[in-house]
Formats: sequence, structure tokens, C-alpha cells
Amino acid sequence: MYATITLTLVSVLVFVLTDLMPGDWATAFYGQEATPELLAQMRAKYGLDRPVMERYANWVSGVFRGDFGESFAKKQPVASFLAGRLQTSLLLGGSAALVAMPFAVVLGIIAGLTRGRKTDTFLSMTSLIGMSTPGFVVGTILIYIFSIKLKILPALTILRGGRTLAQLLPNIILPVATMTIVWTAYILRMIRTVVIDVGSSDFVQMAILKGMPRKRVILRHLLPSALLPAINSLALMLASLIGGQVIIEGLFNYPGLGQNLIRSISNRDVPLVQGAVLLVALMYTSINLGADLVTRMLDPRLRGL
Repeated sequence: MYATITLTLVSVLVFVLTDLMPGDWATAFYGQEATPELLAQMRAKYGLDRPVMERYANWVSGVFRGDFGESFAKKQPVASFLAGRLQTSLLLGGSAALVAMPFAVVLGIIAGLTRGRKTDTFLSMTSLIGMSTPGFVVGTILIYIFSIKLKILPALTILRGGRTLAQLLPNIILPVATMTIVWTAYILRMIRTVVIDVGSSDFVQMAILKGMPRKRVILRHLLPSALLPAINSLALMLASLIGGQVIIEGLFNYPGLGQNLIRSISNRDVPLVQGAVLLVALMYTSINLGADLVTRMLDPRLRGL
């Protein structure tokens, strides 16, 4: 229900904002050679001269049929073009998540269990620095170190067909490393907070007072209890960081949704902008919905609701 409402509001918002952008595809296409006659012909060809509500209704009806329209610049269906870009974005985000998630969870648990000690202080300070540093700054620093100074990794991503995994791997190391650093900082901090909250709860303190071994308290009581709130928190964190992936893809010229969105905005390719934003919103709601379903399955108190 809430996912449907969210996607509906996003569709209205993105359509209105793209309509309010200065200029349109016709002016971007002709540039300085534009004349009133040429602009009128181009706008009539692509339906840009129709009323806003009519264009929105046509777009929404097409979306329900799986038709996102045709890209002005690419001259191909938006759905098929975005499908290819989605695969490369999932490769980048999935690779970063596979590295960042277990690494950050382990470090977050260590920080929570060593609260107030040197280990916790070091991890907390490191995570705060990572959280306060924008992703494009982290990426720029990595480019300066590994591409400019050491010259061991490419600064820009070049993904071509027919290349082996070993040939493609150096091209994605820096963007994956950038996202891993950013995600680890946020997730570590969140896991630490959850572990501290659960560790100070009455049932955990009671188990400690009864003389239960520390390892057993952690494995039997602390971790399972911290898992449920951590799932939703992790989902919200990952969903919110999707926007950061857009910026990182643009920085490394990575051919994913983010780079496509930036170029489409500059080209005033409205169908691609609308399709990309709606797809990102769908990913956001799907992550949150999946987290809610997993939490309901794992929490016996919610199974009967």
C-alpha cells in the first residue's frame, strides 16, 4: 500500500520537475541553430507541445503496460536501455554490498562490545570521518592515490563486451572501493548503536548476572535480538545510499543508472530521466518492503499479524 503511494507520488513529482526544467529536448538538440519553426516541428514530433496532464496520463498508462516511452537521444525504448544500465549498476552496488556488509557488521559488533575502550574509540572516529566525507571526495582521493600517483588502476571505468572478468576487474575496483568505504562507515555506526542498546537491555544484563559465559550471551541473546532492528536499519541505510551511487557512477564514468541520469538531464532527454528516477524509486521501495517481509518472517511476534 505504502509502496504504491510512494511510487505514485514519485511519478507525479518527477514528471512535474522535468516539465519545469529550463529548455527541452528541442532546444538541446538544435542549440544555437534553433529557429521557432524548427522548435515547433520538433516539439510536435515528440508531443512536447501537448498539455501537461495529457502527457502525464499517456506516460503513466504506458508505464502500467511496461512501456516507458522512447529515448529522444538513444532512439530506442527506455525500458530496454535502462535494463542494460540496471545490470551494471547492480554489479557495482552488489559488489560493494558483498564487501561492506559483513565487514561493517563485524566491526560494528566489535565496537559495540568494546564500548568506551580504545578499539571502540578508533572505530567510532574512523566511521565518523567516513560519514562526514562525501562519496565524491573519497573517490577523488582514491583516484589521486591509485591512478595519478601510483598509476596502477584506471581513473575511468571502461566496460566493453567480449572482455574477461580479469580484464574488467581493474575497471571497477575504485568505484567499488569508494562505495565500500562510504557504506561501511554508515553501517558500522548503526550496528554499534543497535548492539549497545540490546546489550544494555534487562534480559541481557540478567543473563550476565546469572554467570552465563560471555560468548554464550553474545551468540544466544545479543546477536539474535540485535538482528531484527538491524535488518530494517540496514535496508533504510542501503536504500538511502542509492542516491550516492548515482554521484559515484558519474565520477568514475561508470555506465550505470547514475551516469545515464546525469547525461539525460543535461540532454533534456525527459523519457530517460523519468524512467531512471522511477526505477531508482522502485529499488528504494523494494529494499524496504523486502526488509519488512524478512523481519516479519524472523520475528515470531509478527507472524500472526
